[in-house]
Amino acid sequence: MRPCRPTTLVPSPQGLTQVEATARLAAVGPNELPRPAARSVVRIVAETLREPMFLLLLGAAGLYLTLGDLSEGAFLLLGALAAIGLVILQEARSERALAALRDLAQPQVRVLRDGVERRIAARDLVPGDLFLVGEGERIAADALLVAGGLLTVDESLLTGESGPVPRRPARPGESFGQAEPGGEPGPWLFAGTLPVAGQGLALAARTGAESAIGRIGRSLADIPQEPTPLQRTAGRLAAALGGVALVFCGLVAVAYGLLRGDWVEGTLAGVTVAIALIPEEFPMVLAVFLALGAWRLAAHKVLVRRSAVIETLDAATVLCVDKTGTLTENRMQLVRAWSPAGEWSFGEAGSAPADAARALLVLAADACAVRPTDPMDRAVRRLVPGGEGEPAEVWPLRPERLAFVQAWAEGEEVRLVAKGAPEAVFALCRLPDAEVAALQAETARLAGEGLRVLGVAQARAARLPDDPAAAVFDFAGLLGFADPLRGDAAAALAEARGAGIRVVMITGDHPATARAIARQAGLDVTAGVLTGAEIAGLSLEDLAARVRRAEVFARVAPEQKLRLVEALKLDGEVVAMTGDGVNDAPALEAAHIGIAMGGRGTDVAREAADLVLLDDSFPAIVGGVRLGRRIFANLRRALTYVTAIHVPIAGVALAPVLLGLPPLLYPMHVVLLELAIDPTCALVFETARSDEGAMRRPPRRADEPLFGLRQAAFAVVQGLSVLVGVLGVYIWALAAHPPATARGAAFLTLVLGNLVLALADSSGGRRLFALERLAFWAIALAVCAVTAVVLTVPAVAEVFRVAPPPPGPLAVATLVAVVTGGWPGLLGRLRR
Repeated sequence: MRPCRPTTLVPSPQGLTQVEATARLAAVGPNELPRPAARSVVRIVAETLREPMFLLLLGAAGLYLTLGDLSEGAFLLLGALAAIGLVILQEARSERALAALRDLAQPQVRVLRDGVERRIAARDLVPGDLFLVGEGERIAADALLVAGGLLTVDESLLTGESGPVPRRPARPGESFGQAEPGGEPGPWLFAGTLPVAGQGLALAARTGAESAIGRIGRSLADIPQEPTPLQRTAGRLAAALGGVALVFCGLVAVAYGLLRGDWVEGTLAGVTVAIALIPEEFPMVLAVFLALGAWRLAAHKVLVRRSAVIETLDAATVLCVDKTGTLTENRMQLVRAWSPAGEWSFGEAGSAPADAARALLVLAADACAVRPTDPMDRAVRRLVPGGEGEPAEVWPLRPERLAFVQAWAEGEEVRLVAKGAPEAVFALCRLPDAEVAALQAETARLAGEGLRVLGVAQARAARLPDDPAAAVFDFAGLLGFADPLRGDAAAALAEARGAGIRVVMITGDHPATARAIARQAGLDVTAGVLTGAEIAGLSLEDLAARVRRAEVFARVAPEQKLRLVEALKLDGEVVAMTGDGVNDAPALEAAHIGIAMGGRGTDVAREAADLVLLDDSFPAIVGGVRLGRRIFANLRRALTYVTAIHVPIAGVALAPVLLGLPPLLYPMHVVLLELAIDPTCALVFETARSDEGAMRRPPRRADEPLFGLRQAAFAVVQGLSVLVGVLGVYIWALAAHPPATARGAAFLTLVLGNLVLALADSSGGRRLFALERLAFWAIALAVCAVTAVVLTVPAVAEVFRVAPPPPGPLAVATLVAVVTGGWPGLLGRLRR
């Protein structure tokens, strides 16, 4: 069903009612393009069955069934299906986490419903909705601009043309054709395009697949999700080791057949070695950890847009944060007004201003947006509600003019009202130097109290000027806004400093305001406040030297954030940068970790960022770093464990063949071990809590890999330790007991060594019986129960070709397992 189109340019100023919007949403469907199809269970099964280990397992099961050993073949088949089921469960769990993240990442739009401005998911926008558009916010539907000033829109997403095009509000009585993107200037706005200047009110006309981007963008749903670099590396490693495993499979089978003349047993021995060598858990561990790690970060109000950044969080050395809304509450309250006629204070309750101050506040209100979203505009409007009507013209903030100007038609004249940075307002007024110096002193006095200070001025003209700078403004006064420091900001800043992370504050405020807030937060201001003008005047090398000590930056324009990022990177720092505006996107892209504000940030900033803060607070950033360190540490431990445990499994499968001993491991033994390894990785390591000292150690070196030679060497040493213990028990037991009994003692050593090693690697030296270890003990209890059944139930023991070891070998196996698998945990405890 095609959506209805607006038939009037005079929509209700109240917008649609919620009942009308709900009915239209049911009729036309959600405002979204077709999503990339999530992986179904059938697809996950198909992908899992292509893994070499499962193919080998199924092949081994078929071989046993063909040879007539139905019990062993049936066990292998059931074991293979159980292993496949575990992988499918973990993959499905990851898919659910990713789906939840996609819902959180849904774009938002500001609509008027029942006369109230509210923020809703863009998918719930319907034809006939009135919604607000502004610079940096992607337009959510094809729409008509019905109110506001001239809008400049980047339509390159649809047209390929880089130059922005102007869009004006529709005129009463104007007729509309089927306008296309990139056409002549008019009132049509198109979904997916980006306003780069101006703001206004739009009437939704076409949504979803009926919009311009919907008609040409259905193929976007077919673009596959690219794996992260870490996942590609792990995939290549697993594929390479899989190739090696297959080569060893052939060599062992041939060697066994030639040396012992038993080709069937040789084939089974080769398959066992291949299964033991393939670390198929690598890709699964990475997929599960990255998906669930991103989900955990989202639960802490940090939305991950690029999962590879999880690895970088552990290496961040500098956090560059905005003052407003990040360190402070972004709860602006107009508390002071000053003019040459006097000074006034206002209570927190927003009490009505005195008559002497009202004229200044009325002027300030006329310089505020009609539908304010800026906290300072809202603070002014709370004291002086706006009247009816739209301004004749709007000139938004520009880097070269940090003042917002609106023009109002008054009879034959035009009145211009400006509000912005005091120095920008002084320039519009063209005041003499002596008067500017006196006003700057008043500004510094208010800013020194931690207030954000704005100047107000007005001008009259016979006609609407092309540029407000052409008019001569009369200075009216100063406004002081209080934005309280977040109650938890100082503690979070101290935690970041304890973690070896330097925090620098960046603001567009007056230097005195920045210094006062920095002191309250606990930042070091002994190096002074570096201003945007100073940043612009320094070479990159000189700036790198200055930012080595400076922690407070004031009057910083968005484009100067990029220079700060470049200077910090030149100094060897790993930089996390916050931003919310259109011009912040280059700095967010350049930073190692770009962090966009989810509440007040623009769509452009969110698209350029790696992380999006859902509550815009500094503690959320520090919490994200803390959780990132936990995810990184647990992932490293899991990969270490996976590598370590494959060493003894492969070794005890291969060594007896080379030493001329009876086979120790058969495919069913490996299957049982794999059934223990997969849930151990996914549950024990992924859910492990952070180390108590995680936020008291310095950041990881930027060039230190997640799993490099050092970690691989440590894993191999751990694995060799268990391998030596298992082989030692096996050779010792063979001297006095039948092969089945020796195999039972060695297998018990391998199982217990696996569990002890998992406990040692996952504990990080912490208490072994803490509540967070519950998952491990549950898995350990289940594995020990299954092992007891294997060793003591005759029918099962016959399938596994083992016999229960007597008390002596049983005690030796247990002791060797604890020693060879547990020493890494003891080492970790000694380090702590």
